[in-house]
Amino acid sequence: METLRERKKQRTRDALLRSALELFTTRGYEETTVDEIAEAVDVSQRTFFRYFASKEDVAFFVPRLAESHYVEAVRQRPPHEAPLEALRRAVLESWDTIEEAVEQVVPVELHMRAYRLIEATPALLAAHLRRSAELEEEIARIIAEREGLDVDADPRPRLVVAVFGAVIRVTERAWSVGDDASIGAIRELTAAHLDQVGPALVGSWRKD
Repeated sequence: METLRERKKQRTRDALLRSALELFTTRGYEETTVDEIAEAVDVSQRTFFRYFASKEDVAFFVPRLAESHYVEAVRQRPPHEAPLEALRRAVLESWDTIEEAVEQVVPVELHMRAYRLIEATPALLAAHLRRSAELEEEIARIIAEREGLDVDADPRPRLVVAVFGAVIRVTERAWSVGDDASIGAIRELTAAHLDQVGPALVGSWRKD
């Protein structure tokens, strides 16, 4: 059971998080300072750094929560599913169920606006791509384990995860400039792009 002190700390953290994301999405990530985030919540800069190591840390707090949600969904997929199908079902399931987890810390609409900001902010995009590479390695090892393979001896887990990761990047890029910033829109776009993996890799693209 949470103590009063723990609840107070969580409220402060969540207030800093909401304040930061609102400022990032209205003023810009680079234009927002730590002092301005802290001032919006009426706390000191020192208090900010008790909860977050940097602006980047606060910007990616909710995306990391979503990543953990997705990784757990991959782990829970039944063993009879082929690897690519397991990844597909896990990511769609995580989009279906992430809203409740996100709403515990910030409004979903605010998270989706901040998520879109990543693509338009070079510093955030660079960090996102670095983290995506780390996440792909983590997922490849999960896939290798569930298939009974040595990830360093058999290239297939990393290959399938790399293909899947490329689809997610194409999806994020298209969604970030679209008219609909909702979870439903990115889920629908993810499913549509995943449907194209087979035809794109082995089919003919020419229209004779």
